[in-house]
Parts: sequence; structure tokens; C-alpha cells
Amino acid sequence: MKKFLVTLMMMFVFAGGVVLMSPTNVEAQTYVKRVRDRRGRIHYVRVRKPSFYRRHRNASNVAIGTGGGAILGALIGGRKGALIGAGAGAGGSALYTYKIKPKKRRYYKVRRRN
Repeated sequence: MKKFLVTLMMMFVFAGGVVLMSPTNVEAQTYVKRVRDRRGRIHYVRVRKPSFYRRHRNASNVAIGTGGGAILGALIGGRKGALIGAGAGAGGSALYTYKIKPKKRRYYKVRRRN
């Protein structure tokens, strides 16, 4: 009975927290971007906020690689293997994130001929 009451109380606290943490307005999910058209005029356009993964891609990839390496290392070699696997996973995922598939794209300006 005690476990049931504690579980029920935790569910009510969680449900109340979800209601309090939800955004109250849509402005938190959008921002204004300054855009210049062909004639040089400036317009302000409301655009959606990028997803969590797009905003934190590098950290997410390294964290997932570190966790995966730690799990595999722990399964193979125990505590010491977990540390070695975490280091190897972090190194491999950082190499992938920053060197093989970098986040920043290079845009080259194309000049029009008059």
C-alpha cells in the first residue's frame, strides 16, 4: 500500500510539473529573422526555432557516442573497460562530429554579371 501511495503522489507531482513547465505563448518557439530582398529592402520574418537536435547537434552526438562506448566497454571489460570505452566512444564521436560531418556549411557568394 505504501508503494502505491508513493507512486500515486509522484504521478500527481509530475502531472502538475508538466502543466507548469509548458510554454504559455507561441513566442517562445519562434524568433524574428532579418531578411534582405533583391532590391535591398529589409523585411522581418517570423521563423520557427530550430529543433533541440539542430541546436545541440555536436554535444548530443558526442554524448551518445560516449554512452555507447561506456556500455560496450562495461560489457566487455567491467569498470576499467567502461572508462576505456567511454574515452574511445567520445573520441570516435568527436572525430565524426567535428571532422567527418562538420556542422557548419560553407556558402560561397555567387556574383551576378551585369
